Parts: sequence; C-alpha cells; structure tokens
Amino acid sequence: MSSEQHGDQAVLGRNLRKQFRRESGEIVVALDGVSIEVQHGTLAGLVGPDGAGKTTLIRLIAGLMRPEAGTLTVDGIDVTREPQQVQDRIAYMPQRFGLYEDLTVRENLDLYASLHGVTAQERSQRYPELLQMTDLTRFTQRLAGNLSGGMKQKLGLACTLIGSPDILLLDEPTVGVDPLSRRELWDIIARLVREQSLTVLMSTSYLDEAARCDGVFVLREGKLLASGPPEGVTAVAEGHSFEADPPAGEPARNLQSQLLDDPAIIDAVPEAGRVHFVGASAEPDRLLSGLHVVAVPARFEDGFMTLLRRQSSDRSRPSGLPAAPPTTGAATDENVIEVRDLVRKFGSFTAVDHISFKVRRGEIYGLLGPNGAGKTTTFRMLCGLLSATSGTLRVAGFDLRLARASARQQVGYVAQKFSLYGQLSVAENLDFFASAYGLRGSRKRERIAWALAQFELEPLMRLASGQLPGGYKQRLAMATALLHAPQILFLDEPTSGADPLARREFWQRITQLAQQKVTIIVTTHFMEEAEYCDRIAILDGGRMLAEGTPASVRQQASREAHRATMEDAFIGIVERAREHRPQVAS
Repeated sequence: MSSEQHGDQAVLGRNLRKQFRRESGEIVVALDGVSIEVQHGTLAGLVGPDGAGKTTLIRLIAGLMRPEAGTLTVDGIDVTREPQQVQDRIAYMPQRFGLYEDLTVRENLDLYASLHGVTAQERSQRYPELLQMTDLTRFTQRLAGNLSGGMKQKLGLACTLIGSPDILLLDEPTVGVDPLSRRELWDIIARLVREQSLTVLMSTSYLDEAARCDGVFVLREGKLLASGPPEGVTAVAEGHSFEADPPAGEPARNLQSQLLDDPAIIDAVPEAGRVHFVGASAEPDRLLSGLHVVAVPARFEDGFMTLLRRQSSDRSRPSGLPAAPPTTGAATDENVIEVRDLVRKFGSFTAVDHISFKVRRGEIYGLLGPNGAGKTTTFRMLCGLLSATSGTLRVAGFDLRLARASARQQVGYVAQKFSLYGQLSVAENLDFFASAYGLRGSRKRERIAWALAQFELEPLMRLASGQLPGGYKQRLAMATALLHAPQILFLDEPTSGADPLARREFWQRITQLAQQKVTIIVTTHFMEEAEYCDRIAILDGGRMLAEGTPASVRQQASREAHRATMEDAFIGIVERAREHRPQVAS
C-alpha cells in the first residue's frame, strides 16, 4: 500500500458534533464533542452500545457527512473542505457492503476496479494478492449470491482494498459471520496492518477484537468515555473480577440473571459452567455466600462494562411473560420438539442431511455452525415455513406434515434479518402482528401495552420501524414474536450486530422465559452465548457433528473442558470434521 505521511496522525478529530432531525422533528445528537486521534500504521477500534455514534463517526471521517462543529483531518487534509481528496486516500466498507449477487467474484472485482480507475496492469498485480489473501482464488467464477456469509465479507473486503488505500474504515466487518470466518477476517486485517502498514479504524460488537487493537475509543450516546490502549480500559476493572460456581444442579444462567439484578454487580456472564462477574467493590457480593468464588484477572470486557455502568446504572428488570394458555393438541410429554432423520434438498444440493434431535419443555437448545451449515433451513422447517424433503418433524405435539397451521400458533419466530414492515410505525407493526395471531379486544390492547413497556418502545412507538437503530429493531422483532405468549420461541441469530448491553438484556429475558417453561431454540455466532444453553448441537455441511451440554461439547474438543472456550471447541470440532470430509465447501 502507498502511504504519504502527513505527521503522525492518520485521523485527527477535535470536538466533533453531529446531530440529526427525526421525521417527528426531534433533534438527536449523534456525536457530542468527540475527539479522536489515530496514528499511521495502527489498528484502532470503536466500541460502544447501539446508538453510541460509531457509524456516524466513521461516515464523517469518510467525508460522507459534515459535522456541525469541530475539526477533522485525514492525512492532514480537512475533510469538510476537501472530501474528494480524502476519499481518494481511503477505503470504506459499511455494514451492508454492496456486492452484486448476480455477478461472479471476478466480475465484482472488475466492477469495483473500474469504479476506482484501476488499470489492467494494476489489476493483474492486485487480483492475485487479494484473492490469495482472502482465500477466494478457487471461487472466482462463483456467483457472489452463492457465497457463504463469511466469504461475502471477504469478497467485500477485497473489493474495498482494490484501490490500494492508505486508510481502511470498517463498520462492523465481522457481524453475522461464524467464528471460523471471523478468525480468518481478523487475521487478514491484522496482516494488512503488520505487513503493509495500513491504517485501519474499525467498529466492532466483539470486545475480544477491540482488546487486540492498538488503541480503542469507547463511545456511549455520542460521548467519548475513554480512549487509549485497551489495557487502560481493562485496568478500570482490575481487582473487581471474580468467578463463581452456581449451586449444584442449577444452570449458570440463573445465577447470572440474579447477579445482574443486584446493584452491587456491574456485569455477569456464564462461562464454562461458571459465572464470571464484576463487582462494584473488591469484595464478592453477599448473594454469593456459600458458593465457591475466586478472584480472576480483569479483562477488556470487564473494564468496558464498568465504564458504561458508571455513566448509567439504570437496569430495569424485564417484566414477566404471562404463561401461554393450554391449547388443544399441545404436547403433554417432556419433548416438545422431535426431529428424526430430517433431510432438505434444493435440487441436487443437500442443505440438511439426516439430522435428529429432541428438545424438552423449558429447555434452551442452541444450534451452532458455520455460515451455510443448515441452521436457518432447519429453523424454517421447524416453524412450518419450509417443507422437509424427508424425515419426521413434531412441534408442540403436532406433526408438521399434517397440522402445520396448528403448530404455528404455538411458536414465535425471530428471523435472522429484520423482517417486519419498515414503513409501518412500531405501534402499527405490533397492531398488525397481534391481529395476525388472532388477538382481539382487551387481550390485544393488553399485549401491545405489555410489549411497548417490556421492550421500552413507547418513546419510539410512532417512528417507522425501518428507521429504528439496530438494537431497537431487535427489540421490536422479539416483541412481535412474543405477543401471543407462545410455547416455543425460535431465535435465528437474534443478537447479530447487537452491543454487549443489549445482549445481556436479551439473555436475561430469555432466561426468564425458560424459567416459565417456554422452550427456546436459538442459533448464534457469539460462541459465549452457547453457555446460556442447556444443550447445543454443532452442524456443518448439513450434518450434525456434536451434541450435548456445553461442558460435554467442550470436552470433545479439549480434555481440559473447564479451560477451553466454546469458540475454541467449535473451531476444533468443525476443522477436524472438514479434514475427514474435504468436499464440504467453505
């Protein structure tokens, strides 16, 4: 990469302010006096909850918007005065990068090369480098629409880099990709910084990624809470981090949920059968009396959550979900979902290949796997949205071959992508779905009021749902799925792109639902979320590679299961299976 240095700062912003006016006329301050400094040849991370201002800041740096106040230079160039000069030096990969799915990998590269004015001679040099770096050399003739999620992200990165930029801006580049693809993308980005001295500024929802950056900027509600090396954020929680074993026979998520209700606890997450938590003081909490508690080193996530809680300690307990009324034909035995020898083919392609499993009432069951493993296809069959090629499916006591409509009345479904009506307001979406579920009169009004309060949507109820921030879209999707108090809830990557605060709130709500005997089936690419599950299954190439409790699955990957992370176990199991089955596509 070429690099014409202008001092030490690749990006220098001082007291940046940016605000927007909603359709309602309300003024929203996206950035409020934010200052940022990124050195040449370094990797910087932007982290913060949804609505913190991360995307706005990146778009200002890219010259796509102008600040109301403050100064901003990129490579010494004033972005406000000379946006085109800045755009000639940078590359920007937004959250939804515009690949053309009906074009091949090579044709997408050609298109972006033409847009950047890359000559034929330069292409002959750049293409082999980019294809080798992203491991797409074998797939140049494959349509982009037929690539897995991780491969699409790598192709998007290759297209972004086609113009040999000095500075790379990445907005949530690893959202929605599986752990294997995420590790590959991260390796590519780290190599660009290390070997080619490229300056990279990236926003991320993964705090382990932020911990590996040279510098981080922690934002919340448009304000900068901290900046500097990740170690500085970690140090905020030093001496306040602990691990506790839950009571015998109790899932770790129950103890975690209890701790999150306690004002003396800053954060808590289940981890390898235990609960990792951060206390407001250096002494373990009174709730843990009688349990085995040990002090552990603080980590970046602990410091991050401490910074957020210091600014706002408001943590309202999600209100309960009323139990579903008895329904004719509902399962009366322990297993509410039974899958036997399930197969789904699309032409000659087998998406789901003879999988079998059972899920008990009130259980949280996780389906994990790389992009394209068959998880979403399985979900759609279980919800009655897609018919099986062969095999048996029973949901809530109903055979889906014979009573698909009856089974649907017992389930709620949150799709992988926001699938509500973007032109309708929050209130209108809730009204529509309540009617679709057969709710009428006072019962309908009661459930809509519950959903608005439960998911804190009342201030936004007249806003078009398509204009909601990502975290609030997820809340609305959950609210509509729960309106009719279903027995079974299907969640297809529900926290993809959600910030850590939103994920804590989400899983506290799911824990409460499981305690009320609602059955949860969930897919996720956040491997730490598998620890909330009672049992998990790992799929790849449509086949089941492993099934069991999180501890037993970790045991398959490492003899020291208490030390292995779920992400390490997942990658190890998938990679070993692929070694013996090389025909499985990436």
